[in-house]
Amino acid sequence: QVQLMESGGGSVQSGGSLRLSCKPSGFPAINYCMGWVRQAPGTWRRGGVAAINSDGSTECADSVKGRFSISKDDADYTLTLQMNSLTPADTATYFCAADPRRNCLTTMTDDFDDEDIYRGQGLQVTVSS
Repeated sequence: QVQLMESGGGSVQSGGSLRLSCKPSGFPAINYCMGWVRQAPGTWRRGGVAAINSDGSTECADSVKGRFSISKDDADYTLTLQMNSLTPADTATYFCAADPRRNCLTTMTDDFDDEDIYRGQGLQVTVSS
C-alpha cells in the first residue's frame, strides 16, 4: 500500500521556522522525484514549493528560494522541507507528493490529482503576523 506519512507543520509567528517531513512506503521511492505542493486557504489553486530528484538535484519555487530547503534521507528516502523566515503568505496546507517524472516541481503540481502522482494527506502551516 502506497503511503506518504507526513509530519510537522503547525503554527508560528512571522519570521519563524518550521520543518515538514514525509516518509514514503509501498513504492520504489528511489525512482521518484518527490516534493511539496501547497494550497492556500480558501482557494483551489495549488503551487509547487520544492522538489528533489533521485540524484539529489533540487528545484524551488521563486517565492521560497533562500528561505526553504528540501532534502532527502539516503537510507529511507524520508523527505524534509526546512522552512525559515516564514511569512503569512506561506500559510497553506502542504502536501507531500511523488512523481515518476524527473524535475517534477511543475508536473506534480499541474497533475496533482492524476493517479500516477502519489500524495499525502496534507499538513497545515499557519504563519501569523
